[in-house]
Amino acid sequence: MQEEVENRTVNLAITTTKLSARAIIAGIKKYLDHRKNKKIQHTQGKQSVKELIGQDAGVSTIDIAKTGLRDFQRVARKYNVDFAVEKDKTVPKGDPPRYVIFFKSRDADALKHVMKEYSAKELKRKGKNRPSVLKKLRHFKEIVAAIPRKIKEKTMEKER
Repeated sequence: MQEEVENRTVNLAITTTKLSARAIIAGIKKYLDHRKNKKIQHTQGKQSVKELIGQDAGVSTIDIAKTGLRDFQRVARKYNVDFAVEKDKTVPKGDPPRYVIFFKSRDADALKHVMKEYSAKELKRKGKNRPSVLKKLRHFKEIVAAIPRKIKEKTMEKER
């Protein structure tokens, strides 16, 4: 492995009319800028499945329902887990949609913490029987409608 790294070579082609030290230095600078930009292009967090597989880190999957997709993404970003979301096409039309989350195998430990926090959030949310905001709004509309309105009387008084 070490010999393979040591034996790598770089071909750099520079088109110039007169080969000078400045032209060589400019070519090397452009090459280094290109390499620097290439490293920055690695995206973190949500990405496409193709990009995730292209990073050659091995990929694992989990299933998740649509209702918790946004919460999962929020927690995964917190732990800097690289993941890709794809809709499961094997689910029949009448059933709610399911999504498959692809993630790097090396992120498995971080994903364990993500799933722990995500599931705690889901249980906390489902444990609360919060009334619907629309139901509260309807209730307050009824209360306001029951309040008698003030009737303004217009009387004209003549002054002398």
